[in-house]
Amino acid sequence: MKKIQVGMFMDSWYPDLNGVILVMENLIKNMRDYADITLVIPKTGSEADDKNYPFKIIRVDSIPLLNTGYYLGLVDLKYFKYKKMFENIDFDIIHIQSPAALGRLGIRVAREKNIPVVATMHVRWEFEFKKYLKSTLLSNLCIKHLIKSYNKCNSCIALNRALIDVYKGYGYKGEFTIIHNGTDLEIVKDPKKATAQVNNMFRFDEDEKVFLFVGRIISIKNIFFILNVLRKLKEMNYAFKMLYVGTGPDYDALLNKVKEYNMEDEVILTGKILDRDLLKAIYYRADLFIFPSLFDSSSLVQIEAASQETPTIFVDGSVTSDTVEDNINGFKEKEDVVLFAKRIINIMEDKKLYNKVKKSARKDLATSWSDIGKETYDYYIKTINEYNN
Repeated sequence: MKKIQVGMFMDSWYPDLNGVILVMENLIKNMRDYADITLVIPKTGSEADDKNYPFKIIRVDSIPLLNTGYYLGLVDLKYFKYKKMFENIDFDIIHIQSPAALGRLGIRVAREKNIPVVATMHVRWEFEFKKYLKSTLLSNLCIKHLIKSYNKCNSCIALNRALIDVYKGYGYKGEFTIIHNGTDLEIVKDPKKATAQVNNMFRFDEDEKVFLFVGRIISIKNIFFILNVLRKLKEMNYAFKMLYVGTGPDYDALLNKVKEYNMEDEVILTGKILDRDLLKAIYYRADLFIFPSLFDSSSLVQIEAASQETPTIFVDGSVTSDTVEDNINGFKEKEDVVLFAKRIINIMEDKKLYNKVKKSARKDLATSWSDIGKETYDYYIKTINEYNN
């Protein structure tokens, strides 16, 4: 089978770490049998590592956007330089993972080569824009500008149905298909060893209830809401331990708030954990994944938790909970500290329901990246054929 040639464009890459980067890397790795993918990314200071990846990488001159993990590609200033770099690559399709500078470059390359261009809708922009710009008006103007990139694409991938409604609200008018995210984690082979490893590392008792958050430590993911729920649990004399795994711009603020609440014995901030086996063991040891984010669209971490039979509790109505049914393969509750705390206690005390939900979470939600890679390839072929016809 002849492999198709794909150009994948994105405005961030390692050493920064976010869900979109992990999505791209897993897609590329799991489409190697079907596609040769050229990754087009900004210069981030990690260029020396490019030779370690089993795919071609093209770097674009860029400047970092302060505290965001994203870069502003200097593609308009140096377009003819990059145009020349792409002339000898016979792309069949372009896939943009961001609508900003690198995404616009991908669209321009597709138009000049007369090939289709698709995009993936990843995030709810209004949360980050409002956090950094401190203005609803400026946030709306930025969204209006970025949505133009999606409307220039032949079609788009949405991670779930709720996200489609969000992007239609932004002004997206085109075609779409739904392809969920996946996971590379298989359930731990030795549960006793994994549990003991985490218990020893964090000094947990065997029967202690352990709650977990994994992700960027940033306020838009509702990390302080989690802490307020935990504070309420403590006030209700409910015993637990909590792990926040990750780092981010609000790490110090969260740490200070933990100290202010006198919760150092209950709450542990681990920092970034890159060891996937250790992370898998932590997911497995946790009793409940707490993910009340309204910002996320379809987070990888909730799928990773499900892969280890750890169910997630979400804010009811959040986009990222769209693929989950309450009391079936996850839990949902109103964004209310008292109700959330009471629901967590009820979940932990109803062992029959809990055991049913955790099994269903793994069965329903933990799709492998290999399956997602094949589904994405089929979408490419369908889009190419429709474009050519």
